Amino acid sequence: MTETQSGSKSITARRRARVYALQGLYQWLLTGEHARLIRAHLMQHPEYRKADETHFMTLLEGSINTSADLEDLFSPCLDRKVQELSPVEHAVLLLSTYELLHHLEIPYRVVINEAVELAKSFGGTDGYKFVNGVLDKLALRLRAVEAQAGNSTG
Repeated sequence: MTETQSGSKSITARRRARVYALQGLYQWLLTGEHARLIRAHLMQHPEYRKADETHFMTLLEGSINTSADLEDLFSPCLDRKVQELSPVEHAVLLLSTYELLHHLEIPYRVVINEAVELAKSFGGTDGYKFVNGVLDKLALRLRAVEAQAGNSTG
């Protein structure tokens, strides 16, 4: 799994953390390896030092450790079974659901935008549209007050 080039855009430490967490979740979904092994492998990447390591570790381990609960949260928003998701879509939804639930300091629109960007970079042609639709529905449930406030500001 490799990221497509996005021109000369600067990648923030937090976005880089999400990219590594996504790669780790993808690996975990395909292999079932322990988070420690996945983390150790990803930490060897030359660009890793530019990532927000704390955010990366929180996202990777939190998403893996609570994956069943996260799937229970986003599965009602799907138009298919969780098992039918592509590994990239599945990983993006795990990561983003974790952020929506546990990182209230990050506005829900930022979480969704970051998820869409990850899906565009790593996923199939229209996977980002699917991810966006699922997370829009989920945000209304998990961040109802924030979503209502955002919708009423015009």
